[in-house]
Amino acid sequence: MSEGLSVCPGCGVELPDIEGPIHRYMTSSPACYEVFNRILATEYSDPKLGATHRLSVDTYAVQHPGSGEKRREIQSVGLHLARLTLQLRRDMSPQKTNEVMLGFTKHKASLIYLEPPKSYELTVADIEPHIGGTKHPAMVTQWAKATLHAWSAHHDYIDDWIEQTWR
Repeated sequence: MSEGLSVCPGCGVELPDIEGPIHRYMTSSPACYEVFNRILATEYSDPKLGATHRLSVDTYAVQHPGSGEKRREIQSVGLHLARLTLQLRRDMSPQKTNEVMLGFTKHKASLIYLEPPKSYELTVADIEPHIGGTKHPAMVTQWAKATLHAWSAHHDYIDDWIEQTWR
């Protein structure tokens, strides 16, 4: 690690070592969380990025899973992996996945701890240069696909969980 940089405990990206807020249960560095919040602010302010927004939220959440010791962390990872699965592996629209997620939340207590991947191919640092630009949606989609692939050891579990709870 270079001087003046810190490693995000969630996604592993090296970013400037800054002071600032972090999410209350997703493990991140302040700099990583700051970049994520800039992504969100841009997506909230641009209606054309509405479909991209869910991918950003889900991808960041599973890259920052917490310790796995708290029920909320376990449920967050499982629910966000389920929505990524529906959008990216089952080609469901973002609007439809939001509807399905409402039903999923009724079953979140049945989710189990899933061991996170050791590393990620893409992080918020790869999205940062494209925030708000023409490549923003494509980069977020690429980030989401790479992250879901990193969790592939748990695809069977998530697929089974979806089938059991989707009624």
